Amino acid sequence: QVQLVESGGGLVQPGGSLRLACARSGVPFNQYTRSWYRQVPGKERELVAAVTYPGGNVEYSDSVKGRFTLSRDNGNTVRSTLFLQMSALNPEEQAMYFCHEEAPGGGGRKYTYWGQGNQVTVSS
Repeated sequence: QVQLVESGGGLVQPGGSLRLACARSGVPFNQYTRSWYRQVPGKERELVAAVTYPGGNVEYSDSVKGRFTLSRDNGNTVRSTLFLQMSALNPEEQAMYFCHEEAPGGGGRKYTYWGQGNQVTVSS
């Protein structure tokens, strides 16, 4: 079982910065993708950034490239934290931000886990 607990959301002014954290606990996987998604009410959840293991390749959505940075500590240990450093935020990026992890299981299954979500409000 894996648990993801987000923190760091809140109110920020347009153009400001905020850092989200996603604390992970549970059984480590040998291969996984850890991601940040965001969702605005009435719209589909949108992938913001993701990192894969092994390899550590990080990918970003076009809308956040150059402004957001995904990082992690403790690698593939039982407890590790995923971060999303966001800068130059604009009001359109006000959303609920979710941490996500997916790992392959046996027989073609996938293990998928979501955090509870963390509200980011961009307003003056």
